[in-house]
Amino acid sequence: MTQSILEQLDTVLASRKTGDPDSSYVASLHHKGLNKILEKVGEEAIETVLAAKDAERDQDNSKLIYETADLWFHSLVMLSHLGAGHEQVLDELARRFGLSGHDEKAARDK
Repeated sequence: MTQSILEQLDTVLASRKTGDPDSSYVASLHHKGLNKILEKVGEEAIETVLAAKDAERDQDNSKLIYETADLWFHSLVMLSHLGAGHEQVLDELARRFGLSGHDEKAARDK
């Protein structure tokens, strides 16, 4: 069976976790630690929000797609650093599927 891009990324991210920080961007993030990874996630989140505003104004989603890919990528690095993966996120989304957003939020607040 062919691996999805998320599965491929999980494999690469896991292999780079202990890689040479001088030859791999992902390894350099892991080497710098969680705070640096979180900084990148925050930076990409802001860039994604700004790109969404531009997309609405310009009626062009290309920059939004680019920035969202960066956000997802750095989020996957964060998950990898903490020993988690995309499958756990997909499982959580599947668990929520079919639930009212209001009901899901109310359940979290209890």
